[in-house]
Amino acid sequence: MALPPGLLRARRSWYVYDWANSAYVTTTQTVLFAPYLTVLARRAACGPVTEGCTRTLSVLGVQVAPGSLALYATTLATLLSALLLPFAGALADRARRRHRLLGAFAWPGAAAATAMVALGGDRWELGVLLAVVATVSLTTSSVVNDALLCDVAAPAERDAVSSRGWAAGYLAGFLLLALNLAVVSSPAALGLDDEGAVRVSLASAGLWWGVFTLVPVLGLRHLPARAVPAGPAGDGRGPLAPLRRLVRTLGGLRRYPQALRFLLAYLVFNDGIQTVVAAASVYGQEELGFGPAQLITTVLLVQGVAFGGALVFGRLARRFGAQRTVLGGLGLWSVVVLAAFAVPRGAFGAWLALAVLIGLVLGGTQALARSMFSRLVPVGAEAEYFGLYQAGERGTSWLGTLVFGLVAQLTGSYRPALVALLAFFVVGAVLLARVDAAAGARDAGQV
Repeated sequence: MALPPGLLRARRSWYVYDWANSAYVTTTQTVLFAPYLTVLARRAACGPVTEGCTRTLSVLGVQVAPGSLALYATTLATLLSALLLPFAGALADRARRRHRLLGAFAWPGAAAATAMVALGGDRWELGVLLAVVATVSLTTSSVVNDALLCDVAAPAERDAVSSRGWAAGYLAGFLLLALNLAVVSSPAALGLDDEGAVRVSLASAGLWWGVFTLVPVLGLRHLPARAVPAGPAGDGRGPLAPLRRLVRTLGGLRRYPQALRFLLAYLVFNDGIQTVVAAASVYGQEELGFGPAQLITTVLLVQGVAFGGALVFGRLARRFGAQRTVLGGLGLWSVVVLAAFAVPRGAFGAWLALAVLIGLVLGGTQALARSMFSRLVPVGAEAEYFGLYQAGERGTSWLGTLVFGLVAQLTGSYRPALVALLAFFVVGAVLLARVDAAAGARDAGQV
């Protein structure tokens, strides 16, 4: 279908925000930040000699093990995001030009990520502060970006458009991570020491995020200004108007039962996906005996395959529909869990084959979940509902890791802990199958 030049330009610009922030997610959040923060925390607790040290840090009067600090920082950022995301969504729905709000939310996080170049010594407090700012900024800007999908694509086009955005993100993550791993592996070639190479890599992810965010902020200005729906007179126009509107929307959520059903299904199966991704490294290291180089290779393979996987799932959705394609993806996630249980210790070839399957379904299920939800939310409240989507995801993202940890502790093995995650995919699929997508789109006016 031929698109108006302005809309085509805006759509291409929209793809670039996934490209911008995903490189930060892969290099910083997934690979480099947590281990480096742990090094800083151990140095603060133990001094120059950290080997064999069991001392703890005092954080607001609470004793914290240095190895747990990064997890607690992530938890804090997740909780703050869950509280702020609905408000950010409500604010975005009151904005006539959402792209400006995208930049306002994204650039503080990119600046915080770039400032990680200043870490070093025992400055773990600065590391925690910068990570929290970056994470909150990433999640709030993602709400605006998800809502912009409704502005750049009609309902029938969103599966393909969302999939291309996710694909661009995985490609960016792969490219920057590959470059940074070269820097970290050979720091002397650039005149750096080991820690200097890590700090430069962290800063590069922030710069990548900030610079490429210019593309959607400038490119989306070609979209016509949105007609902001007028709310009840009680909403007013003060700073609390978005919050009052959000409260009213939560009260009216029962009028959109299909959106609510999908949201519940997504919270369950996405928790399973996120737990598999988060637990993969510890499972590979502790249960299968793989070293750091092998695990890094695995991450790169997943990122590379996920680029193609998102595009493949977009094509499958065109033929079979997003709902059926996501259900098929959840079936493949169940296969991933069972296959990982069966991988023998040290079988790196089998592990890489499993990484290919993870990459295939990872981008596809997430991209289609985003586009499917976009057709179930009421017109004029897209950002608000995507705020609930992101906040609910972060508010429940601890459940899968809790189940994984408890089963591993009770059984003394990560293998049964991994199998326990099957419940998230089975229950999520059952809930998703109950969603009437066509009825939901009619109720929301997304037809």
